[in-house]
Amino acid sequence: MRPGGGDPHTLAGAYAMDAVAERDRARFERHLAGCEPCRQEIRGLREATAALAAAAAVQPPVTLRDAALRAAAQTRQLPPAVSQAPAPWSARHRERRRLALRGWRSRLAVSIAGALAAVAVAAGVVTYGMQDRLDQAQLRDHAVAAVLSAPDATMLSAPVRTGGTATVVMSHRDRALVFTAADLRLLPAAKSYELWLIGPGGSRPAGMVTASPADGMASPMVVSGLKSGDSVGLTVEPAAGSPHPTSPPVVMVRLARTR
Repeated sequence: MRPGGGDPHTLAGAYAMDAVAERDRARFERHLAGCEPCRQEIRGLREATAALAAAAAVQPPVTLRDAALRAAAQTRQLPPAVSQAPAPWSARHRERRRLALRGWRSRLAVSIAGALAAVAVAAGVVTYGMQDRLDQAQLRDHAVAAVLSAPDATMLSAPVRTGGTATVVMSHRDRALVFTAADLRLLPAAKSYELWLIGPGGSRPAGMVTASPADGMASPMVVSGLKSGDSVGLTVEPAAGSPHPTSPPVVMVRLARTR
């Protein structure tokens, strides 16, 4: 990354992501020894990074193992090796054996080809679905990392009125933020949390928030296109979402003015 210039405070986000050059690292660590606000910001950013990484983890589908086992069960094995040489046969007997082997090998080749085709189809379906999810997760992870490693990354937290804590890491430079929340209250099946950018021009939907039933941890969301005067609000809406808020925000995080 480029050096942080004369203000070492701008290196806090990149330092938390281990994305600074050695010269900048040494300079920032000297500053960090005497700056309590920066130490608190580093601790908060690292906690947010760990929470976002855990929420973005991708498990392989259980169907992958079953597909591999089915393919193995359908593949014919090689014949046992013969340790002793067969007794001398007549030319006629050898010709019959040669033709029989040719037919057996042909059938084996067809069986193997069929098994491989089945494996290819099954693996293709499984791999395509998994690869698509992995690609989406990687794109999201890259977007999250870009915000967290921005030189001006700033973390803001606020309590959720119905329970839990919302965390926002934003970058003025990139006009983007990462939103996540912990310990959110579970909602009925007909309801869901929706995120909004709320500014002087009104409310703009930013996406539906998915919370884990186990611990109420919300998957990290990247929101771009921030405008001056924007705040981030979370409301309870119908499960399919709403074009405009239909309930008061359960949390509102006021963002610093973008440049």
